[in-house]
Amino acid sequence: MTASGVTLRLLDKADKEILKLPRTVKGAFFDFQHKFKANPHTTGLKLQQLKGDSRLWSARVSDDYRALLIRLADDDWLIVSVKHRKDVYDRLSAGVNQVTGGIEYVDLEVVEESILRRLPAPPVTPAAAPEPATPQKLFAAWSDAQLLDLGVAEPLLPVIRTLTTEDQLLGLVEYAPQLTGEVLLALFDGKPYDDVLDQVTTPVSTAESVDPDDFQAAAQRPATVVTTSDEALREALEGGDFSRWKVFLHPTQATLVERRYSGPARVGGGPGTGKTIVALHRVRHLVGQLRPGRDKPVLLTTYNKNLAADLRSRLLELGGEELLSRVEVSHVDQLALRIVREAEPGSGKQVMDDSQAVREWRALLDELGEEGWDPEFLHDEWTQVILGQAVATRTDYFRARRAGRGRNITRGERAEIWQLAERFTQRLDRLGRQTWDQVAERAARLEIGREQRILSIARQREEAGGLDNIHLQDGSGGWLRYRYRHIVVDEAQDLRPAHWKMLRAMAPREADDLFLVGDTHQRIYKNQVTLGSLGINIRGRSSKLSLSYRTTRQILRSALDVLGETDYDDLDGSKETLAGYRSVLSGRQPSGHSFPDWSAEREGIAALIEEWDADPDLSIPHEQIAICVPTNQMASEIGYTLGLHGIRPVEIRADGPHGDGGVHIGTMFRFKGLEYQRMIIAGVANGLVPRESVNRLRTSDPARYRHEMQRARSLLFVAATRARDSVDVFWHGTPSPFLAPALTQQG
Repeated sequence: MTASGVTLRLLDKADKEILKLPRTVKGAFFDFQHKFKANPHTTGLKLQQLKGDSRLWSARVSDDYRALLIRLADDDWLIVSVKHRKDVYDRLSAGVNQVTGGIEYVDLEVVEESILRRLPAPPVTPAAAPEPATPQKLFAAWSDAQLLDLGVAEPLLPVIRTLTTEDQLLGLVEYAPQLTGEVLLALFDGKPYDDVLDQVTTPVSTAESVDPDDFQAAAQRPATVVTTSDEALREALEGGDFSRWKVFLHPTQATLVERRYSGPARVGGGPGTGKTIVALHRVRHLVGQLRPGRDKPVLLTTYNKNLAADLRSRLLELGGEELLSRVEVSHVDQLALRIVREAEPGSGKQVMDDSQAVREWRALLDELGEEGWDPEFLHDEWTQVILGQAVATRTDYFRARRAGRGRNITRGERAEIWQLAERFTQRLDRLGRQTWDQVAERAARLEIGREQRILSIARQREEAGGLDNIHLQDGSGGWLRYRYRHIVVDEAQDLRPAHWKMLRAMAPREADDLFLVGDTHQRIYKNQVTLGSLGINIRGRSSKLSLSYRTTRQILRSALDVLGETDYDDLDGSKETLAGYRSVLSGRQPSGHSFPDWSAEREGIAALIEEWDADPDLSIPHEQIAICVPTNQMASEIGYTLGLHGIRPVEIRADGPHGDGGVHIGTMFRFKGLEYQRMIIAGVANGLVPRESVNRLRTSDPARYRHEMQRARSLLFVAATRARDSVDVFWHGTPSPFLAPALTQQG
């Protein structure tokens, strides 16, 4: 509210128009909104009602541009569009949706033009040929009443009745209200009417009675997404985005955020469906339920160090220091290391990564003259079975489950592996080193022991009639308690079994204890778990998000092709599917680029970026362009080539971008959780994606081959779905077998 008492808000679809305005008009618009809030009736603004719809008003932004507004009340206005003055005509409609109760704005002229641009060219047929068959109308199977009951905007019904192709449908969806687009695409994709009603419409329906003339009440409902923030507007005008997640949750997401769960809960969904947004808002919701205090009873954790830093900054934006002061944000390995160092303060062991550990396995086998074992197989067996299940004895290892490990091993082979694992552990002790898997396993043991002591104290307290016994506490003068009350996990599919055992022991087993978000189609590490076997029961408390807010329909289809027919688990012993995963966004098809060798491919990438830079309509800030490649060496080489062309490369490392203002370059692993306007995926050749070492497993270890192929597909899937606007795939020689023929034929 300003000093004059005038409120000016912005409807969600208007922000997209503002992002596309010329720079000079953006500046004029920022000035306009300040002038309007000071006095909307000042002569220079030329505020007047439109002839076509008396609820719509026009106001002057600049000589050539006009803002279209709805008057909600005397001094309460809503901007619904910003247009060139020649486009401010009479075929505009503003109304209140009878299902959601939210305000919807429709520009029929723009919708029809968008559809007309996508009409197929009429076929050329001989004079004697029969008349071509009349194209089938896409939505002939549903009556107007049915579509209205689903929430489709009424002014669009006549246009919807003319649609005959998917391209025309996408043209309408681009400019239609969001719910209309979601409903039509769901029906077009074959979802039954009742499922659309239940899964798409019902979550956004209002329980209130809706007055179609009460725009002020409509503006207050969740279905009307608006912003009044000058800072958010400034971000858009400077070429960014409104970061709408800060102020808005889709009602489907809000339901998951605010629900009370009787135990551990999981939210799944494909890339761009808002899983991380749900996790962040869940943290805020949980903090909002806490009593005042200075402790940090909520943990927000993830597998990746880079992602943990991003979560911290986004949580700070969402709720400021006040929210962050009640939350511990940590990547899970760092959390485990802290637990271990608390218990073993004198330990100076250095932590090494998996590649270093495999080299140590290879060195051990060489020293022992063992040629019958593969060091990678032994490392995976040691980490996933022995450490992952906290196997303490040889006898326990003989009984350990090896689900997902592929190759069957005999009792005699288990005995050999156990002996080698003991030797390997002794070797690391002598070297003063440890792996992250060892750290996680040790932390899990410590936390399980802590939980057992807490439960023992509780039992004895109950037996003593509620009296505490100080001798049962931790001996440090403090009362032993769980470390956290609530734990929220992002990218849950990547955690090790020992991580889950540690986390399970860190919070009391009660309502709202664990909240997990993730997608096993994006599992790019080797960690495969069944949560139920680790004491985390999510049965009956799993939900799925299916609407992508980031990835266009065209990119989504191409990315899903990468996954093929491979089966993925759901972290609980059943299959995970992306059935119903969809997008209402539309863009250009992903492009393929073929080259004879790696050197020519690098030059082709530089040429494409130069082409974008030279075209004012295509030029974007370089930090919104990313190039991902299979190896670190290739990342260095593409960076060198770009530098020769005067294009600044910025390396993505484990802790994020090192520098600013340039094109981001890194391996596919580095881009987990990030997003860009344009993605260039380079080196997508057979032998690189998947690696040649994976191909060699086809006959020697078929089960492991299937797992590694699935992981390679997931890595390419993650890379492709980082893009908001476009994906360009480059390769040299033979393209990867994961690429669809339609893409490779473009090259």
